[in-house]
Amino acid sequence: MHITILGGGGFLGRKVAQALAATGRLGLTPITSLTLFDLAAPPGLPAPFPVTCIGGDVAQLPDGVITRHTNIVFHLAAVVSAAAEADYDLGRRVNLRGTDAVIDACRGLAKPPRVVFTSSVASFSGGQSAMLDDDARQMPRNSYGAQKAAAELMLSDASRRGFLDAVNIRLPTISIRPGLPNKAASSFISAILREPLLGLRTSLPVDEDFRVWIASPGFATAWLLHAAAMDSSLVGPDRGINPPGLCASVGEMLDAMETAHPGTRSLVEVAPDAAVAAIVGEWPAAFAATRAPGLGFAQQAPLADLVAEFKAHDLADTRAMRGL
Repeated sequence: MHITILGGGGFLGRKVAQALAATGRLGLTPITSLTLFDLAAPPGLPAPFPVTCIGGDVAQLPDGVITRHTNIVFHLAAVVSAAAEADYDLGRRVNLRGTDAVIDACRGLAKPPRVVFTSSVASFSGGQSAMLDDDARQMPRNSYGAQKAAAELMLSDASRRGFLDAVNIRLPTISIRPGLPNKAASSFISAILREPLLGLRTSLPVDEDFRVWIASPGFATAWLLHAAAMDSSLVGPDRGINPPGLCASVGEMLDAMETAHPGTRSLVEVAPDAAVAAIVGEWPAAFAATRAPGLGFAQQAPLADLVAEFKAHDLADTRAMRGL
């Protein structure tokens, strides 16, 4: 089995690649080779199979990224929320034309590959009062969400036509993200935990009673791997899946951190940011996510486990990356 990860230099792409390298399999099938693709060629990683690293523009995929040998494509390449709002052209190029390029690469193959696409909670609206069912209509109120919803439709139609076999995972906001803050409007949802755990001060742009729909990196990685290996005939024509994340208020997240690491909560200062609040305030605070468990997607663990996961798997690397 040959696997390609688009966005293979990003934190989630690296998590998926590391998980594949650790087992040498996807499900029960041995992996024969892996291609990592990003704007700049990602660094390699130790693996029991050959790893090829390629850099380039996702909207004009270079030769060798998706080939006749490709069985699985993880399409994680994206311009994130606040960046897509600030640069409309860039968001459209990467999030829409990039997906179009993936479809074109797949439709030329003799055997349609599985394409696991990371869509987003941002493709919905509803705000703090929302609890959305699985068949809720996507009505994004930001360019990033609109581009993700449009890409979902493109991939679902390509599946219908037999060009590829898509599973679109509408990821919750990921927390705690390792490394550095990014340009996502939701970046603070990781920063309010990550920075204090590093001993650093950080700001909170919303009130503590603001609720978010979240998932840890470990659960997001497991969902993507399951989506790649599962029997997609069980998904049916509706290729979009809301995985079973966790609804929590910012205050509850801070309490969980303080319980595990006393003194950290004092490093978070409320500093309202109207621009950030305007984007994330439109996102739904919760999903029913009743369909995903029946398809084998595991329920996100409680907040205490989210903090423990970061400490066990990402804290040391994040410290080293940031020279702390």
